[in-house]
Amino acid sequence: MAEDKGGEAEDRTEPATPRRLQKAREDGQVALSREVAGLGSLAGGLLGLMLAVPFAAEMMRGFRGLMARAHMLDPVAAAGGFAWLGASVVLPVALLAGGGAVAATLLQTRGLVSAKGLRPRLSRLSPVAALKRIFGVEGAIEFLRTVVKLGLVGAALWWALGDAGQLPGLMQLPAAGLLARAGQAALDLALAALAAFAGIAALDYLVARQRHLHRLRMSRQDLKEEMRESEGDPQVKGRLRQIRQARARSRMMAAVPKAAVVITNPTHYAVALAYEQGSSAAPRIVAKGADAIAARIRAAAEEARVPVVSNPPLARALFRLELETEIPPEHYQAVAEIIAYVWRLGGGGRAG
Repeated sequence: MAEDKGGEAEDRTEPATPRRLQKAREDGQVALSREVAGLGSLAGGLLGLMLAVPFAAEMMRGFRGLMARAHMLDPVAAAGGFAWLGASVVLPVALLAGGGAVAATLLQTRGLVSAKGLRPRLSRLSPVAALKRIFGVEGAIEFLRTVVKLGLVGAALWWALGDAGQLPGLMQLPAAGLLARAGQAALDLALAALAAFAGIAALDYLVARQRHLHRLRMSRQDLKEEMRESEGDPQVKGRLRQIRQARARSRMMAAVPKAAVVITNPTHYAVALAYEQGSSAAPRIVAKGADAIAARIRAAAEEARVPVVSNPPLARALFRLELETEIPPEHYQAVAEIIAYVWRLGGGGRAG
């Protein structure tokens, strides 16, 4: 089963966040079961054996031929021939077994390949830590896992072998029938072992995943620090927001003296409009504010001799619009009348 590093802090009560899981994955920490890899190796090896059966007869004939001509061959050549015949059967089985283990591992890691887990850890060389792993909780879990695995595999093999009382009857069969029964029994044993290992691997992977998530649990302080890293410190963000608002307000107040008219509520709202005579564009909102900001806009307009016109309905309607936007068509007539009015006044002073 997967290794458990132990030593979890008592305050780590919160499940791991997606960001922590992703970071652990980048560090090569994933839920990994040795039993799943063993199942892949077993399945690959059995597949290799099934593919190698048709070549077994050819291999036996080759062995008989070499044995018959052994006295005529050079010892080195004879040894090479025997080695080649053996490798032609063993090598495909070994390659498929290794490939099955690699495929099962990559399936668990979802294609992750990392060399970070291969870095040496001096803590693993400690005799005390080794004794704790052997005689501690982890050692007990490992022993229990081994007992359960042996029990399941033994039960599966016992079921596949069937009744031992059939053995005398089998001995009375002809050679061809005995070979067929032996082949069927071998297939039953292989399937039973594969099914038993599949159940063990599934259970072990669930345990490994649970222990992996348990190791990555977080405390409330960890959650706060992660939030600060991902979204920034709330205090810093608030301060930056205040600075941005102050700068935007400063730019807005600097645009008031260049406005064509300021429309008020008369005390609650103030909206400054910019418009150039002869321009085809609609008037544009360059400043707006409520209460204290509205008072500052009125004061800046009076100081710059920008006309101030009281029109509560129009002021409330324009206050809902965003800065630096042109007025909508439904307000063209009302704004045009006000601008024409202030122009008739000569473009300065306070309008009633």
